[in-house]
Amino acid sequence: MTLLSLQNLAARYGASQALFGVDLTLAEGEALALMGRNGMGKSTTVKCICRMMASTGGLQFAGQDLHALPAHRAARLGIGLVPEGRRCFADLTVAENLVATARPGPWTVQTVGALFPRLTERADQVARSLSGGEQQMLAIGRALMTNPRLLILDEATEGLAPIVRQEIWQAVGRLKQDSGMALLIIDKSLRELGQVCDRAVILERGRSVWSGRMDQITADVAQDLLGV
Repeated sequence: MTLLSLQNLAARYGASQALFGVDLTLAEGEALALMGRNGMGKSTTVKCICRMMASTGGLQFAGQDLHALPAHRAARLGIGLVPEGRRCFADLTVAENLVATARPGPWTVQTVGALFPRLTERADQVARSLSGGEQQMLAIGRALMTNPRLLILDEATEGLAPIVRQEIWQAVGRLKQDSGMALLIIDKSLRELGQVCDRAVILERGRSVWSGRMDQITADVAQDLLGV
């Protein structure tokens, strides 16, 4: 069953158009990589899905038109976001960050702690005192506490040490295998994305220009559209 559908999605920042035609579909339980060079519209697409900015074109989640909904109502439909830059509540403790977004469902402080044991160890520390990797774990845990049907991870491993990146990817892999939720992942690492994601959509200049299975991304596609 299709959970998320974008058809010819367009958006602009004032007079400057950023998206010119983004098309993608995501099924229940599927993991999709949203890829492209910097500035090609990936984060803007996420903002449109989460109703943080206006857009035109087709935009549906769980059969509902997202255009008609404000951000908080879109979130309540089951869209969880791990934003670029983490954005934890700096003055709240780890436990308070998690409880602040809690909604009924399988993801609780205990189950998040099982996924990221460091969060249990740091439960009474304020978020600003955590390392960058721990803050990223907290951002993921906070999104999981909303018990979403779709989890969006926007550059969740950007700027982290290799060993912490590995921990994050292992956790994402467990989510894909065990949780049943859909995943939309923005990242640059083809190797890690290939281990988690079923398919990819590549954006260029605000348009969807390629889609297919991860194993169909050839060296030529990577060179021409991703610059790697």
